[in-house]
Amino acid sequence: MSEGTDRWGVVTTIKAPAQDILNFAAYHIELGAKIVYIHLDEPCPEVMDLLRAHPNIRVTVCTENYWRKRIGKSKRPATHQFRQSLNATRVYGTPPLVDWLAHIDVDEFLWPDAPLGSILGALPRSVMGALVRPNELIDGDGTLFKSYIPSGPERGPLVHRLYPEFGTFLKGGFLSHVVGKVFVRTGFSNVRIGLHSYVLGENRNPYMVELENVVLCHRHATGWEDWLAQYRYRLEKGSYREEMSPARPREKGGATIHELLSALEQEEGEAGLRRFYDEICGDTDRLREALAAEGLLRHRDLGLDWKRRKHFPEFLPN
Repeated sequence: MSEGTDRWGVVTTIKAPAQDILNFAAYHIELGAKIVYIHLDEPCPEVMDLLRAHPNIRVTVCTENYWRKRIGKSKRPATHQFRQSLNATRVYGTPPLVDWLAHIDVDEFLWPDAPLGSILGALPRSVMGALVRPNELIDGDGTLFKSYIPSGPERGPLVHRLYPEFGTFLKGGFLSHVVGKVFVRTGFSNVRIGLHSYVLGENRNPYMVELENVVLCHRHATGWEDWLAQYRYRLEKGSYREEMSPARPREKGGATIHELLSALEQEEGEAGLRRFYDEICGDTDRLREALAAEGLLRHRDLGLDWKRRKHFPEFLPN
């Protein structure tokens, strides 16, 4: 490790097809991750030998025996969000092999504008956490993303211009989170890692800065069919679930994304859902031109295929 360069790694809990798992691992190893900590929420025999053989990967299968050792029960925690946090916190609490640990998902890819180890290494030692804001994929060839819109008085009018029918139901016009994900400096005790935050003792996100030269490329949906295939799960248990808060206060006409999508489906069926999808992230001339006019369209070629082939040449996609 050279002076001014910190070692970094990522931790994730994954339930995904084999190719997606390997894409995620290969991408971040190629980016410079010292260790990629992978927890398989369900076994994936197709990739186990490949993951275990790679020197930059630590893989754990979350079996009944694993949960018995972890929480004293063979039955795993009911929500995947809680399982993710428990796994990330466990890794953070082990002897650190990295200086910084980021907790991200299998469909999220870090995108720095300089070597990430140097960016993190340049932070003052007083900084404990570093927040990375998301970009969100729009339908297309997998390289077009819409940029995060900072909160403030301009966000509402801008979101309305971009998404005139459904934008007010979404935070920043994003289908998924706008909060972002965090890197946490290792070596502290009594730390809990959440999905978008960390807690030191009783203090949430202490000594944290926001990184302006790193974004999180979020492939929340890679196309209409992909979005529809994941829609039901997200509506019931994921990022569209019932208990999520509305983007706009109810007294000002706000409703949750769960309420919006449920009503659309009930009144218009799949056609209503498609209308929503096309306005928010469909590959349309209107959306691309609108994002470009506001300076919010980003081209980011993640190179997932060649990176996977480089690090896992034995894997043959179906």
